[in-house]
Amino acid sequence: MIVFDLHCANGHRFEGWFGSSSDFTDQQECGLVICPECDTSDVAKAPMAPAVPAKSNQRSEIRQSSDMSDNSDVERAPVKTGPLPPEVEKAMVALAQAQAEALKQSTWVGDRFAEESRAMHYGERDQAPIHGQASREEAESLMEEGIALAPLPFPVAPPEELN
Repeated sequence: MIVFDLHCANGHRFEGWFGSSSDFTDQQECGLVICPECDTSDVAKAPMAPAVPAKSNQRSEIRQSSDMSDNSDVERAPVKTGPLPPEVEKAMVALAQAQAEALKQSTWVGDRFAEESRAMHYGERDQAPIHGQASREEAESLMEEGIALAPLPFPVAPPEELN
């Protein structure tokens, strides 16, 4: 899955989850991508920064939430629309730059993320920084095995989908 920050012609910002960049394009062309606030289909991708993971030897252990079940009944906080405050924008740029720098030292393993993480954890291969994709179930299973992992703050496109 890939997450895109989206915005509509009326200035509303929201997230969209898609199987791939081409899935977004296909759905957008069919008018299926609609703003949840005003129902306009005049939606585009908002500028995003690349995802950068921390080095595996510097990552703090991720604590698993006591309840990782479906949160559909959880009350959602209101989302502010419009431009970000300058200090938030500056922090996001710094985070994106740090992530991009860390990705230079990491290897994309795609959907083999869970398999490669286990191999390193159990000593079947050398430790190395990696990034890739894992389902929620795979991520939960890795955490149950004591394997530290963290989601990237910004989406990362697979190398084969980059221009």
